[in-house]
Formats: sequence, C-alpha cells, structure tokens
Amino acid sequence: MTEETRTIRVWDAFVRVFHWGLVIAFATAWLFIDDDYETIHRVAGYSAAALISARIVWGIAGSGYARFKQFIRAPSTVWHYVADIATGREVRYLGHNPAGGAMVVALLVTVSAICLSGWLMTTDAFWGSSLMETVHEALTNVALALIALHVGGVVLASVRHRESLIQAMITGRKRAPQGDDVP
Repeated sequence: MTEETRTIRVWDAFVRVFHWGLVIAFATAWLFIDDDYETIHRVAGYSAAALISARIVWGIAGSGYARFKQFIRAPSTVWHYVADIATGREVRYLGHNPAGGAMVVALLVTVSAICLSGWLMTTDAFWGSSLMETVHEALTNVALALIALHVGGVVLASVRHRESLIQAMITGRKRAPQGDDVP
C-alpha cells in the first residue's frame, strides 16, 4: 500500500451510526408530518432526541475524533477557515475542519430545539399553540438550510481534498495525513 492510499480510522462506529441514524430520524420526521402519520413523526422525533443525547455524552467521553474538544474551535478560527475556503487555501483536517465542527454544533443545537418544541406541543401548556407550531416549523426550515450547507461543504471538501467524506462517514477511514494536513 502506497503512502497515497494508506488510511487510518477517524470516526468510530458510534459516530457513524449516530450520523446516519440522525439522518434517518430527521428525514422520517420531515416526511411524515401529516396527522395521519403522527405516531411515526413522534417516534422519529424522540429517536432524534435520544440520538443527540447519546452523542452529547460521546462528545465528552468518546474516542479522540468524536470528542467536542477535538473539533469545536473559536469563532475566529472558523471565520479564518471559511476565508481560506473562499480563496482555495484551506488545509485538510483529518477530523472535522473548523467549519465542519461549527456545523456539527449548529445542527445539534437546531435539531435539539426542534425536538424540544415538538415535545412542548404535546404538553398541556402548549397543546394547540400556533406559536409553538410556528417555532417548530421555523426551526425545521433552519435545519434544512443547515443540512444543505452541510452537504455542500462535504461535496466541496471531498472535491478539494480528493477524498470521499461520505465514504469516510460509512467506513470511518480517511487518507492518512500528509504534508500540511492537520491531524
């Protein structure tokens, strides 16, 4: 195996199962919004909440690249990285790059808020609340926009760094660091 094709494990099984599980839970909840599918919608929402709760624990106590301290960076670092993307000078990160780390946080917070607002609509205080329904729908639209940015960022990084990040999120493996890559 040449240096160019050598890979290392980056994302553990938990991170990968969480990622695809959240994709499935969110998509299911989004697709099944009619009253006829209320049970499916709620189960998907509660599944998303459970997945996020577990991910928070794993972000604190999990393996190296799964830990929040590995990929949550200062806003100035994120902005500099985004500026480097705009000029085509961004370096390759083995784990989440600064923009990707910020996106993880944004998605976790937004989907958590969607889950909370959905649950609140089942309580006596907010049953039938059009305001809470509006909040729930607005947060879902924010999440959809973030997902579009996330997918766009994954495609861009995959092209720029000549490696499939989708495949890496399936196998857990990425090309070993080379040159100025950030481990």
